[in-house]
Amino acid sequence: MGEKKFAIIGCQHNHIEIFIEQMYELGYSCFGIFEEHDKTLAAGIAQKYEVPLVDDKLSLLGEDIGVIGCASINNEKIDVIELCEQYGKSVMVDKPAVVNKEGLERLEAIIERNQIKVGMLLTERFHPAIYTLKQYINEGKLGEMVHIGMRKPHKLNAASRPAWFFNKEQCGGILIDLLIHDYDLLRWFTGQEIKSSAGLVGKSVLPEYPTFYNTVNVQVELADGLLTQLYADWHTPPKSWTWGDGRIFVTGTKGFAELRLSGDPLLGSSTPIMLYASGEEEWSSVELIQPPTTITADFLSYIEGEASLLTHEELIKASRAVMDADAAVPYVSNSSSKESELHA
Repeated sequence: MGEKKFAIIGCQHNHIEIFIEQMYELGYSCFGIFEEHDKTLAAGIAQKYEVPLVDDKLSLLGEDIGVIGCASINNEKIDVIELCEQYGKSVMVDKPAVVNKEGLERLEAIIERNQIKVGMLLTERFHPAIYTLKQYINEGKLGEMVHIGMRKPHKLNAASRPAWFFNKEQCGGILIDLLIHDYDLLRWFTGQEIKSSAGLVGKSVLPEYPTFYNTVNVQVELADGLLTQLYADWHTPPKSWTWGDGRIFVTGTKGFAELRLSGDPLLGSSTPIMLYASGEEEWSSVELIQPPTTITADFLSYIEGEASLLTHEELIKASRAVMDADAAVPYVSNSSSKESELHA
């Protein structure tokens, strides 16, 4: 059997290193990296992994290349997916795969033709704390779910961001870019479909980027009537102990769980924590369960027609959910918004 190879077409976000690292762990080697815009990140990753930085993306679509990874500018990922379909290459993209309804329609057409498999780095299903919570839900330890809340604050580090990141047409904006994880998790935790979303997307900083909004707060109703709350922002201070103190809260009729996805600075640890309490069990930190596979291994299983956690259905439904939510919620701009320390 010949050497197993993959390649990268589009390298604008270092999330692609998750895919690269896991492909190496699975015995693959990277044939090359292509990036047509700013090559700073691509060059750094190419040097780190001692991989060629190539000028011709078609050179990465030869018969000996098995799978493509893509972290292009968000609104250009669908172009790469369509290119991969032309050459019969399955492709794993960073999230979000698409940023508007037109892109979603193109993606749905590719999925319907089913000539290739398309994956998306919805990595949170494979996070040990989140995976453990899912097992607790499945086992009925929380009872019937009463409420789910998720918080996703982030560092912006504006000075280090490329210009496209601040352009909603290219990036998709805070709701589509960040909450796609959360909409996917809502469906996964509950087994319910998304019914409706209502809330606000707010802008209070960086007037020089008129389509960049920095906060989102959404109430999501699921098909069975369960009400949930999703929140994200770009306001974690530069000197914070973590890139973002992500939390998940699940309240059920029998118990309550809180996930501290970046650990707890008061404990001097960045190790994820899951806290759980019920009518029978005292409040405590539970031992986390490691997922049986990685997102990349799961995708390769899907390509081979084997059972997998993330399928085309999950990809499409998560993408459609954020598109619908983004269309439903008002965008509110504070006219007095000013430059701030978010530039730091």
